[in-house]
Amino acid sequence: MEEKKKEEVSEDTVFRALKRQLLATPYSAPLHYNLGLAYARRGQLDESATAFQQAIVFDPKMVEAYINLGGIYLRKGNLEACVEANQKALEINPNHPLAHSNLGFALIQQGDLDEGLAAYQKALEIDPNQAAVRANLGGAYFQKGDLDGAIRENLKALELNPNFALAHNNLLHAYRAKGDLEAAKEHCEKATELGFQVNPDLAAELGCG
Repeated sequence: MEEKKKEEVSEDTVFRALKRQLLATPYSAPLHYNLGLAYARRGQLDESATAFQQAIVFDPKMVEAYINLGGIYLRKGNLEACVEANQKALEINPNHPLAHSNLGFALIQQGDLDEGLAAYQKALEIDPNQAAVRANLGGAYFQKGDLDGAIRENLKALELNPNFALAHNNLLHAYRAKGDLEAAKEHCEKATELGFQVNPDLAAELGCG
């Protein structure tokens, strides 16, 4: 408990230090960017977005500021702004895997499965060792009704991270839809063991958990 308190005090100290430094150097893009990260950690999303926007004003080529701004918009439920922020990041650096994967996630949330899939695939072309992107791509294939694609990508995610609960949950749904209840139950049990909140009706149906 004491260690946690020290950690919290330390984070608060860093936050106050950033604010003081900005008073002295208000045009510093890195300081505004770091302040945006600090606000995000504190759950102050509006303040975080403003800080990232200020970072971009002082350094319009700061890719990470656009990506993190997109992340804040996503947390606020503003998918259109999230897409726009990540597209701007990609105008600066077309080979940034996180910008592609975040763009894919937002597009799919908007219902644009084809464009979202393309963005995920681009992210994996650049960096194929992203378990979360593989699982999300598998989830998108599932939404399109491509069960083989869903299984393939989630199995690849598990090759990268055998304890990735989301991939196990995705496989539970894909195998169940294919009628392979034994495999579905296996992944249901693994997802539950890893602390994932599996749909209780499905868990009861498969007799897992």
